[in-house]
Amino acid sequence: MAKRVALFCGSFNPIHVGHLALCNHIAEYTDVDEVRFVVSPQNPFKVNADLLDDNIRLEMVKLATKGYGKFTVSDIEFTLEKPSFTYITLQKLTEQEPDTKFILIMGGDNLDAFRKWKNWEWIMEHYEIWVYPRLGSTNEIPSDFVNFHKVETPIIEISSTFVRQSIAQGKDVRYFLPKDVFEFIEKNNLYK
Repeated sequence: MAKRVALFCGSFNPIHVGHLALCNHIAEYTDVDEVRFVVSPQNPFKVNADLLDDNIRLEMVKLATKGYGKFTVSDIEFTLEKPSFTYITLQKLTEQEPDTKFILIMGGDNLDAFRKWKNWEWIMEHYEIWVYPRLGSTNEIPSDFVNFHKVETPIIEISSTFVRQSIAQGKDVRYFLPKDVFEFIEKNNLYK
């Protein structure tokens, strides 16, 4: 039986407890063998002046996920052309690991924009896509979206934007972040 890997792609600027709780739920309550955090250098839909260096964000994701065997981290998109397009990431991962079944995790807030993704029909045709609920979104999967499945996860509304803004305002956000990530941000004076 093929190994089943759920892919959670993002800039993780920074990674926070909401990301981890969501992926922990998927790792423990679905039939995947692993949840892989794919750190993205540049989202084609976001222009982010606050985006930290790729390797700093990668290091924070590694710190956040260490010690839990069902989480892995990938920097595959660092070697790909920018901006990062999901279909290329999926192609490369499948080339590297042909015996692995990859599942894409996306928030319900991305459903409206999915038709704008490059080669979205190809993605939908070749990969399962699991949609987790987000507040402020209908979270309704359009009837013509094949291979899409709702995955019921806890809704934890913490955003990386909120964390960055809070740090810039001098707020103590230690409980919104994994301990090692909070300490890394403090030590390196990030987002201030």
